[in-house]
Amino acid sequence: MSLPASPAPAAPGLDVARVLPVFVLVFVDVLGLTVILPLLHLYAAAYGASPAEIGLVAAAFPLAQLIGVPVMGALSDRFGRKPLLLLSQVSTCIGFLLLALAGSLEMILLARLIDGLFGANLATAQAALSDITDEQNRTRALGLTGAAFGLGFIFGPMIAILTLEMTANLMAPALSAAGYSFLSILLTLFIFKETLPPERRRTVAAGRGAVPLRLLQNPLLLLLLLLMFAQQLIFFGFESLMGLFTLSRLGLLGQANALLFLFIGLLLVLVQVRYIGRWSQRYGERRLVLLALALIGGGLLLFATTPAQPHPFYLQRNAAFDLRDQAQSATEAMIGDLEVPLPADGNNGVGGILWLLAALVPLSIGAGLIRPCLNSLMTQRVSPQQYGAVLGLSAGAVSAANAAAPLLGGVIFQAQGVAAPFLLGGVLMLALLALSGPALRHLPPGPARPPAPLPD
Repeated sequence: MSLPASPAPAAPGLDVARVLPVFVLVFVDVLGLTVILPLLHLYAAAYGASPAEIGLVAAAFPLAQLIGVPVMGALSDRFGRKPLLLLSQVSTCIGFLLLALAGSLEMILLARLIDGLFGANLATAQAALSDITDEQNRTRALGLTGAAFGLGFIFGPMIAILTLEMTANLMAPALSAAGYSFLSILLTLFIFKETLPPERRRTVAAGRGAVPLRLLQNPLLLLLLLLMFAQQLIFFGFESLMGLFTLSRLGLLGQANALLFLFIGLLLVLVQVRYIGRWSQRYGERRLVLLALALIGGGLLLFATTPAQPHPFYLQRNAAFDLRDQAQSATEAMIGDLEVPLPADGNNGVGGILWLLAALVPLSIGAGLIRPCLNSLMTQRVSPQQYGAVLGLSAGAVSAANAAAPLLGGVIFQAQGVAAPFLLGGVLMLALLALSGPALRHLPPGPARPPAPLPD
């Protein structure tokens, strides 16, 4: 897809002194989250949970976020970012402490529900960044939160593994996550400065309904939210099932897949720190969204057609033995016992791995672009007093997709084979490009209608 450059005035640089604390907050918050995520199924399994119950534990957080985050985002428009950020972080810390002290499966579920209902950390941080940026540099700032998220996903699982190796006790990673969450509370209390002063806050008039629901009446905003949900459903399904696919096609086990996720994370951080700001100023967010859809769709089709060629050191009997010794993965736990065929011995080589790495490049670049650009476009459709509400809706759409993607992907995986979820995902992403392209190309450059005056 060609991207003709559209002239734009030079944008002022980011206010590093105000943006950096938000970046650090998001990074520390995500560290706590990603210390827990790779081990969450083990907490449930420790109390004899069935695969369905483990799936319920995994889905509890995103389902609770679907309800809680839009409301918390709207409340941050009314009461300010700092109080809601502190409430989110305190609830996250309490959730991790409950997880560390859990004595039953019900307590684990309660811990995840508390964190999900009140843990609007990322959406509130994005709203704070929107407060202190303009349309010329907002995408770059939102990209930095994505980069912080990517860095957290690189280092968090490493910390989780090291903590568990040193202590052999599931309480230790949860306490470690609670420690990072407590650190984020201290950073918010003493470093973060309120970005939404009282005179800019929205008050909700009685009888007018919740702000998030009123925003859904805007058809262009609804289109952007549907795009956010659909692309996350497809991409998170890819992330959830990638390890099973690479095992079946290339014979890669946990350590090798961890390196692949590290490769993806580094590409995401590179795009979001170095390139997204200059590309958004040169081409505009609308063109970047279309490019991202094309890159993810094409990357998924390339990924699905990876040749079945095990890596040079692969031996089927060794792989089968290692699989029996390794803990069941979170994805397998969520979707039941999958029968994943191991590749046969012979035909070893590096061709399959090189093909896979080539497919991951457009996938990662597209994933690095799409969410910051969509969020930036959403903030352009509303008044500044509604940033928290609209970004809360966006986070809710992502949470709904995260809850559904592994389950839907697992059903397709079992019914149609290892490549089917990725082939279908690629086709659907390109269909999204074709269907949404005309609407996005004609999207007005600014708010769809003049912002309504603040109620008395």
